[in-house]
Amino acid sequence: MKARMKKNVDYATILGLFGAITMVGWVISMSHTVHIYLNLPSFLLVVVGSAFIVLIKFNVYQFAKAMGIAFRAFFVPTDTLRELIDVIMTLHKKARIHGLLALEDEPIEHPFLRQGIKYVVDNISPGIIKNTLHKEISHTFERHQSGARVFRALAEVSPAMGMVGTLIGLVQMMAGMDDPKGIGPAMAVALLTTLYGALMAYVIASPIADKLQLRSQEEYMLQLLIADGVLGIQQALHPYVLEEILLTYLPGSQRSGGRWKAREVRYSSLSAIPVVYPEEKKHSEPSPLAPFIHPEEPRP
Repeated sequence: MKARMKKNVDYATILGLFGAITMVGWVISMSHTVHIYLNLPSFLLVVVGSAFIVLIKFNVYQFAKAMGIAFRAFFVPTDTLRELIDVIMTLHKKARIHGLLALEDEPIEHPFLRQGIKYVVDNISPGIIKNTLHKEISHTFERHQSGARVFRALAEVSPAMGMVGTLIGLVQMMAGMDDPKGIGPAMAVALLTTLYGALMAYVIASPIADKLQLRSQEEYMLQLLIADGVLGIQQALHPYVLEEILLTYLPGSQRSGGRWKAREVRYSSLSAIPVVYPEEKKHSEPSPLAPFIHPEEPRP
């Protein structure tokens, strides 16, 4: 019943990143002059210089936080929308049978769901719970977006710093035109900063920014689902109705076969007594409560 908080490795990110780096390295190695692609001043100008320019746009805390958030690109949370729906429906079933206080000692590992259930157990009004949960969702989304914006800025700045390094190299090359033998090597060094800037922007910073944006959207949807589930538990919605609400977060192809749709015995919204639905009557005796639960049916 627990919603796991462990994270699995995102092999797509690792495969894409190291695959791209490997392809670039393989092409460079074919020239048999790998050493000409290594230049420490050009590397420092692009990497360290770009970092300093990004610091102008953001504060130190945002920059440092973004570096930590970057690791989220390499891991995918194990909590899926389907798993959270199952957890919420299980909690809802227990609350309907034993009352909301029965959820107080329930082991819930997902922190946002655990906090929402705590509000319900403490009997806080639905309006306050809704406002609090949605504020938390908004603030979490904004924090994650700031990390993506830092890497987006890094992707924008790196090519510009590469061009600055190239211009510096060209100036130095033009100043040494009296030595024709030095023009070629100087030109190669000047172009290295452009290469470093392109690699920094389009192989590292921009893909990580896009993946962080995806992670932010995924967590946003998870938290919205949890907020609806918590409010549904507090309002004691019929399990079928609550599940229908939660299933709207899934793609259309995954909405069929919900737990409460597939049950042979469902709980009535009037009581906790199992009630056999009309389509199942041919397999069992009619329920004595059927005339009251389904008033549209004629009394036997």
